[in-house]
This record gives sequence, structure tokens and C-alpha cells, in this order.
Amino acid sequence: MFRAGLVLLGLLSVADLLLPLLTDGEAPPMAVALVAAALGLASLVLVISAWRGARKAIVPLIILRGLSAAAAVPAFFEPGVPAPAIAAAAATIALTAVGATLTLRGRQAVAS
Repeated sequence: MFRAGLVLLGLLSVADLLLPLLTDGEAPPMAVALVAAALGLASLVLVISAWRGARKAIVPLIILRGLSAAAAVPAFFEPGVPAPAIAAAAATIALTAVGATLTLRGRQAVAS
């Protein structure tokens, strides 16, 4: 479970890194895409660190992925956001929750 959660969080981190290349500058705005890319890069470093056994990296990783998911919430409330962007935001939030849960539960199982 632990590794599956890290893989999922790692994939979300890579998606964040690619966001500035995928945006049209409107949905999401380029500033949001660049912040997401920074969060993705930092998250990816933490995923690699946690994969290698650094348990201290897990909590900051969950926090950064949570911030990234929270950045997707305005897509539900802003007018004119395209449906695919709303679907991507919903998927990001759901997959972040699943990845964080798998990572945290897996960490507890490994520690036991």
C-alpha cells in the first residue's frame, strides 16, 4: 500500500510539473500552473526521498499534495471554466485523497 500511494502521488506530481505546458493560460491561469509545477517538483523530490526510506518526507509530501489539490478547488466556483478542467480538478482531488490514504496506511503497516 505504501509504495502504491507513493506511485500515485508521484504521478500527480509529474502531472503538476507538466501543467504549464498543458494550459492555455486561461484554465488554469499560467500563474496557478507555475505554482502547481513548483509544488509538483517539491513533491517529486519528497516522493523519491520517501521511496528510499526517509520517513520524515511523508508528512511534508502529504501537505504539499494537499495544497496542490486545494489549488484545484476554485475550478468548481469560477464561471467559464471548461468541463474538462472541472473533471481534471475533481480527479486531482480524489486521487490525492486516495494516494495520501494509501501512503499513510501503508506507512503504519510498515512501521508495525
